[in-house]
Amino acid sequence: MYLFEQLERLNEPDMKEGQKQWELERSRAVANLASQVVAAGQLALRAEKAYDRNEAINAKMPEMLEADTADKIE
Repeated sequence: MYLFEQLERLNEPDMKEGQKQWELERSRAVANLASQVVAAGQLALRAEKAYDRNEAINAKMPEMLEADTADKIE
């Protein structure tokens, strides 16, 4: 949701130059954070796939890599 809100703010025609700079910095921060969230999701997915293929004998997946943690984030 934040990504689309930030895009709307960047397209604001009446924005002053100083405010534009602030919004650009904010956009970079939001994009960097979104990239980290996506990377964490990709890691969890790769861990789940490896676990399902039984690549590790008697392995217990670390809780932080379990893909069902989305309900804990609110």
